[in-house]
Amino acid sequence: MLLDINSWWASMELLEKIYWAIALPFSAVFIIQLLMTLIGGGGDGDIDATGDADFDVDADAGIGFQFITLKNFIAFFTIFGWTGIACLDGGLSKGMTIFLSIVAGMLMMLLMATLFYLIGRLTESGTMKMDNAIGKTATVYIRIPAAKSGTGKVQVNIQGLRTLDAMTSNNEDIKSGSLVKIVSIEADDILMVELL
Repeated sequence: MLLDINSWWASMELLEKIYWAIALPFSAVFIIQLLMTLIGGGGDGDIDATGDADFDVDADAGIGFQFITLKNFIAFFTIFGWTGIACLDGGLSKGMTIFLSIVAGMLMMLLMATLFYLIGRLTESGTMKMDNAIGKTATVYIRIPAAKSGTGKVQVNIQGLRTLDAMTSNNEDIKSGSLVKIVSIEADDILMVELL
């Protein structure tokens, strides 16, 4: 079998050997990279996080369009090598083979860069917009003292169920479990509510 491989390799022209020398190792790296991506080889899977954090992060715009990356480089040479081999096997000239394999590799890079750019835009910012709470009905979670004398807590569905600070201008305390309507937002993102 080893003699068959040696005779196969010896029978090829230099350009075909170059394409095989590019296609095989880059294909192996591409497959390893694909498997690592699918099984989550990029990080620790045993991280637990708990807590409650509500704050704004406006500086993160996500990833932009990135044409030259390691993944795109690997994809370029994988497609470049296999396209070259296919073109030579199809009987195309050396010039046309080189041209088509470069074009195919560049198209693959463009496709992957576009794909990762679009995937990056699918994420949500996670920033809660407090103005979305006005007019919503909430359930009192912790008693709200009367006449703005202190704060309690309400649970409201704003971009998911949230527990937020609230106060009231009513003359009576609002007990836990009561339904209230959010009428405005005060300083420090405290909800102003009234009993329904």
